[in-house]
Amino acid sequence: MAFRRRTKSYPLFSQEFVIHNHADIGFCLVLCVLIGLMFEVTAKTAFLFILPQYNISMPSSESETVQYHYGLKDLVTILFYIFITIILHAVVQEYILDKISRRLHLSKVKHSKFNESGQLVAFHLSSLVWCLYVVVTEGYLTNPRSLWENYPHVYLPFQVKFFYLCQLAYWLHALPELYFQKVRKEEIPRQLQYICLYLVHIAGAYLLNLTRLGLILLLLQYVAEFLFHMARLFYFADENNEKLFNAWAVVFVVTRLFTLTLAVLAIGFGLARMENQTFEPEKGNFNTLLFRLCVLLLVCASQAWMMWRFIHSQLRRWREYWNEQSAKKRVMVAPRLPAKLIKRESGYHENGVLKAENGMSPRTKKLKAP
Repeated sequence: MAFRRRTKSYPLFSQEFVIHNHADIGFCLVLCVLIGLMFEVTAKTAFLFILPQYNISMPSSESETVQYHYGLKDLVTILFYIFITIILHAVVQEYILDKISRRLHLSKVKHSKFNESGQLVAFHLSSLVWCLYVVVTEGYLTNPRSLWENYPHVYLPFQVKFFYLCQLAYWLHALPELYFQKVRKEEIPRQLQYICLYLVHIAGAYLLNLTRLGLILLLLQYVAEFLFHMARLFYFADENNEKLFNAWAVVFVVTRLFTLTLAVLAIGFGLARMENQTFEPEKGNFNTLLFRLCVLLLVCASQAWMMWRFIHSQLRRWREYWNEQSAKKRVMVAPRLPAKLIKRESGYHENGVLKAENGMSPRTKKLKAP
């Protein structure tokens, strides 16, 4: 990883050089953007990378508020925060996870999963706190009707838009990290699945102006994922510690039910009762019957797929547990037969006659007459 002193050097811009120094390269690029803020000529371009774009002042009852909407310039901001995320990823790996994994003496497979869960615990915890703060301050929890009222929600507060940009940056950074972290080929399809699922759902909520509903669903999802990866970390530290997995299983099922309920309530009933149900993409309005059906189908399909995988893993886990228990019972119940000493004569039998080992018949001993 980056920031580590190494005795071995690699050719400049070779594959190994990029892998071992990708965080340092990202830090240099970020530093160039920050230096651009110091000069008037480049300050405007630097702000394009750092701050969310497309702001507009809107009058309110007290004073003017600044709102934001999305556009192509958001890609530049996301790119900048991808490099920020790569740097933070390297810091967590270098100064926290590597030190813990050295003490645990994990195998290669467990070491890879430990790093994955460690990174996701840090991300889910920070995102969970941040998302909860945004939801509470914006009043989405206290007023559930705000999830669908006044749709489309084209104009976003700063913290909502910035949250979505950072979320997209993190999950986009996870794609090159599969290469930088040298993830095993067997693990890549599994990780690609959940990375793509997050990107599709977050980008869909952002582009279809369902940001309020997306925040609540992300909050529920991150609670379950945080518990799962915490349970994995405790399991790697002590394989007998599986209590958190039971807590995660309960939370996982509850979050699936809440996710489906909220999606059906907000999209199936809330948006269906809105007066404006015309397809106007230039105004950000996608509230049509086909749109609602597609979104509900996507949400229900993803939740059903996650639930199927959960049930499959739980059944496999229980099967392994009962197999171990039955094997232990067989060992305890099986009687121990006493070992019998069998004295064998040297040689072998041929046609009922005992032969010596050299093939000769043994000589019969003559008995002395009394």
